[in-house]
Amino acid sequence: MSAIADVARLAGVAKATASRALSGRGYVSTETRAKVIAAARQIGYVASPNAASLVTGRTQSVGVIIPYISRWFFGEVLESLELALLEHGYDMTLYNLPPASPERDRVFEFFLARKRFDGIISVCVALSEQEVDQLHRLRRPLVGIGGPIRGVATIEIDDVAAARLATEHLLSLGHRDIVHVGGSQADEMDFEVHSNRLRGFEAAMTEAGLPVSGCFYSSDFTMPGGYAKGLAILGDPRRRPTAIFAASDEIAFGLILAARELGIRVPTELSVIGIDGHPHSEMFRLTTLAQHPRTQGQLAVRTLLDGLASGSSIGASAVLPTSLVIRSSTSAPRALRALRAE
Repeated sequence: MSAIADVARLAGVAKATASRALSGRGYVSTETRAKVIAAARQIGYVASPNAASLVTGRTQSVGVIIPYISRWFFGEVLESLELALLEHGYDMTLYNLPPASPERDRVFEFFLARKRFDGIISVCVALSEQEVDQLHRLRRPLVGIGGPIRGVATIEIDDVAAARLATEHLLSLGHRDIVHVGGSQADEMDFEVHSNRLRGFEAAMTEAGLPVSGCFYSSDFTMPGGYAKGLAILGDPRRRPTAIFAASDEIAFGLILAARELGIRVPTELSVIGIDGHPHSEMFRLTTLAQHPRTQGQLAVRTLLDGLASGSSIGASAVLPTSLVIRSSTSAPRALRALRAE
């Protein structure tokens, strides 16, 4: 089996230099690092993680807890976490965290507590007080994405402000008959995402002097959910709104498909706006509030590694801005355009 001494000899450097080059700890010139890596590849040298851990006290492994894997936002965050961690030489162990259950308890009591992670990232999981206490007792850096966690550096967006801005965009175009299609309050996501986006919608409508009663429709956070709700809302021309604020881009995609099936032109007869910045929003020409999940994942890794470097488990929290991306799914209502044309 090849050893670090063999790598050093082949690269023409000291053993300590070869070790620094391969571990990423300590200064090594770019040219020297490239020579050492090439030598290691040539003889098939693989550093022993157990030996490195004995020396550094680090496992080069991070635990990640997340409630969903298949949904778009969570998949984007996960991919950005993995890429950022790999770039810094870290492995990632993923736990798909279920709701309150013995299986969830086992993640906290056994896997996270007994496995030697250098740090933990919680993605959009509202932790109980007991779970927070359990994680703090591990004395490892912990970073959260999605909402506040006691004593933890977190990265999030302001869902109330994003929903308010989306609604204000429709109001600024002249719409007054606006409805909100969002998540069910009975099936609330962690950190009250559904409720917060409804609050932002209602705040904008109230400030504009418009009623909010009867303006909310619940839907699954999916394209089929938006499609089914769109058929129900838009099917009766006597009660048809001129604009819809969807709580997610996938709901918005379903609404647009329902409108097309009913012969309703978007945006001529109906404006639609979403929240997310989903990759398919360009294809649907959807106006949206982009929340940049990959940026959230990258910042979470950077915050975690800063905590490891400083020996601190608490860093600065951040509320990231969303970006209004205007496309052709929104325009002034038809009646207002006709009036302006006269």
